[in-house]
Amino acid sequence: MKYATSLIVILLSINPIYPGMLTAAESLQTIRVGFPSLALTYMPYYVAQEKGLLKRAGLEAEYIQMNTGIQPQAVIGGNINFFPSLSTGILAAISGLPLVVVLNFYHITPWMLVTSKEINKPQDLIGKKIAISGIRTSPHHFLMAWFKKVEINEKDVGFIMTGGTASSFASLASQQVAGAVLTPPFDDKAVSRGFKKFVLIGDLVDIPTSGLIAAKAEIANHRDRVQRTIAALLDAVAWIRANRAESARMIADKFKITPAESERTYETLISMFNKDGRLPLKVARGYLDLLRQERPVPADLDPQKFIDFSMLPGGN
Repeated sequence: MKYATSLIVILLSINPIYPGMLTAAESLQTIRVGFPSLALTYMPYYVAQEKGLLKRAGLEAEYIQMNTGIQPQAVIGGNINFFPSLSTGILAAISGLPLVVVLNFYHITPWMLVTSKEINKPQDLIGKKIAISGIRTSPHHFLMAWFKKVEINEKDVGFIMTGGTASSFASLASQQVAGAVLTPPFDDKAVSRGFKKFVLIGDLVDIPTSGLIAAKAEIANHRDRVQRTIAALLDAVAWIRANRAESARMIADKFKITPAESERTYETLISMFNKDGRLPLKVARGYLDLLRQERPVPADLDPQKFIDFSMLPGGN
């Protein structure tokens, strides 16, 4: 009797955090999330899945690999419920798709141009190829900003569109390209294979990174499901912060890197997380200014039209 009473108290204390969790074991709601490739910035998703945080929130997740460019239409078409690329989501939203940023994980982006050791100055890249995820992706925007800074004409450098960071690393490792735009742990992994970190380019422009993009219809019709997904992902961020050794082991296993590399990657990841899950309006406006360089974006466009943080702790 004492055990049963204690169990009831525990369940009642947890229930306000995750509405409907008491019946989660009986009927988990399925969410489908699209990812282009394995990437460090998606670690909260991996942790939420592998540590049972999604199930604790009454959810069962299917992670589906798909090219970043088709994810917005996949969400609108109901093929997936969410995708993580904020820059892709915002671009699609200003193009007319009813998509909304509901969560942002990071305040910085450690994109790095990694090259072969024969590249000693920016001009050495002229006539050579660089691997990037795709045109108008974050790696592409950062690289264009760097080209402008070092006065290189982008037409003088070739590109290989890989579809994701892991594939960009593979292109570099197989020496198909002279350089690749990578994030940890792929940059450290490349260094271990004889390449070098040529220059940090992730601080040159304001580009939102990873979080959660949802369709407006998903929020209107399944708000509780969206809110529980957000809660599970925020729990994953908290778990990563609180479990250094196990997080580093997960990073090492998932990305096939050494313990020393995973420790450095863990430190980078922790330094990237923001405090409240929100996207600063300054960053959103900076990204709109960047997009205006290549497409018509109304000068008076309010970023809050494609941002909804009402489901985060504390609401708006």
